[in-house]
Amino acid sequence: QVQLVESGGGLVQDGGSLRLSCAASGSIFELYSMGWYRQAPGKQRELVAIVLGSGYPKYADSAKGRFTISRDSAKGTVSLQMNSLKPEDTAVYYCNYKDPRPAHEFWGQGTQVTVSS
Repeated sequence: QVQLVESGGGLVQDGGSLRLSCAASGSIFELYSMGWYRQAPGKQRELVAIVLGSGYPKYADSAKGRFTISRDSAKGTVSLQMNSLKPEDTAVYYCNYKDPRPAHEFWGQGTQVTVSS
């Protein structure tokens, strides 16, 4: 089992910034991916940004140029710096951990990000 604890999120105005952080604990594999997804009301959960097991980051097109993801493998943490936020970024953001072992994908409890216009 892997436990994920998220922090950050909140209410910010259009154009503002927020930082999300997630800490993993438990049975963490050497090679794992860790990142962020989001789900807006009435929409499917979608990828925002993730650091793959190779260490390379992957971004959704909507996040490119505005969001920066970073991971500290030694500490099992991942952070998402979100700049130039827009109202359409409003969603619940979920931390995700996945490694190659069967059924080893875990989610955080979610943190609300609200961007007001």
